[in-house]
Amino acid sequence: MNITGPISYRPDVTSRRRLLHGLAVFVSLALVMLAALAALILVEGINRQINDVLHTYEVRNQARELTIALSEAESSERGFLLTRDQTYLEPYRRSAASMGTRLLSLTSIIQDDPAQAARVRSIAAGVAARTEEMARTIELVEAQRMGEARTLIETGEGERLMDSLRSMLGQFITEENQKLFERNQQIDESRRWLVGAIIAALAGAVLLAYMLFIRAQREMRSLARSKDQLASENEVLEAHVLDRTQALEEARAHAERERQRVEALLQDANHRIGNSLATVSSLLGLQLLRSKSEEVRAALEAARSRVHAIASAHRRLRLGDDLETASADEFLEAVLEDIASTATDAKAVSMVGRFEPIVVSARDATTLGILVGELVTNALKHAFPDGRSGTIEVTLNRDASGVPTLSVVDDGVGLAEAHGLDESGLGSVIVKQLASQFGGQPQYERRAKGGLSVSVPLPGIEAVSHTAVE
Repeated sequence: MNITGPISYRPDVTSRRRLLHGLAVFVSLALVMLAALAALILVEGINRQINDVLHTYEVRNQARELTIALSEAESSERGFLLTRDQTYLEPYRRSAASMGTRLLSLTSIIQDDPAQAARVRSIAAGVAARTEEMARTIELVEAQRMGEARTLIETGEGERLMDSLRSMLGQFITEENQKLFERNQQIDESRRWLVGAIIAALAGAVLLAYMLFIRAQREMRSLARSKDQLASENEVLEAHVLDRTQALEEARAHAERERQRVEALLQDANHRIGNSLATVSSLLGLQLLRSKSEEVRAALEAARSRVHAIASAHRRLRLGDDLETASADEFLEAVLEDIASTATDAKAVSMVGRFEPIVVSARDATTLGILVGELVTNALKHAFPDGRSGTIEVTLNRDASGVPTLSVVDDGVGLAEAHGLDESGLGSVIVKQLASQFGGQPQYERRAKGGLSVSVPLPGIEAVSHTAVE
């Protein structure tokens, strides 16, 4: 409203306007403080959720370590029973001591949870029974009482104890996961309410601020005397928009730098994991050189090859722009190249890879690389004995129905007729378990011209795959 005459206000009107203005400012500040309080509560909920995740991870990690210690102790006991080699006793004693440590750690972690504490006590009782049974077996073997030792094992009590312990540990881990899921649901529900409260409070504050701004604008328009003042206000507004635009550009540039930093950190983490596993592979190689038992050397060589394959999969993994996926063709070509350059049995064997550019998740890319490494290593080991030359062809493409299928074909000696195509060796078991993670089943076929063809359909990979890379 333009006023051409002198402006005059009555004292009561001016006081009322000032009172309303002060009340609006107070309400706006109260709403902003309410939003800040809700944000603090939200952050606290996030911290609590992170602590729950870390607690559950620690509990699951200790439970898995206890399972591994049990398995190692059982393997050492069986090895000592079969070979009477005293070297098996050292890992047995180490695993037995580790079980006590893991149980103490589990007890201290879940002491505030009566139900889980009761499960840990049941697990501890089972571990004690199984440990006592293994110690009795070793004692009988050391006393040259092999008949009694075999009789004790043939009762099957040890296997029943191990099955029971594995079941209890699995239920223990499942309970921890369920509790974490329920707590996360509660926190997510409260988070939604808090976010709603923050949005409502900020919206109210913005509305009041907007109303104050409109009132101020009206007063400014009523006091404006010339076009120069309007032009000046426009210049101020334009400068403000320019500053905001520059601030947004700086924020976008900062976000891009942060994304690049996170990508570099992820790549470095994968590389470090690969290097650590490569170190483990080297240590296994050193132990292999020191071992005199052919059976142990074969087992160590198999373990070394598999650890090296896992290390190669981690080192060669390159994530996409979303930091969650990888291109199967680039990744598998790098893995195949690494196998060809490091495998001692691959000097006379040519490796050919043909892969479609299928995008898979980072986790499944690593599993897929391990599966390829296992199949290629098995082919090098069994299909080309005595330095025989040949070719191994590895492909990953979609079949007629659109299902991604991994194939490894060699022209080696093939399998003897006496051997079934579905072998139960460790390598075949590993391939079957890895394939099952994608919902597939390996299919073995003898080639008419010699050699073996292994085909593994991967239908489950479509759950996390996307379209082919352009």
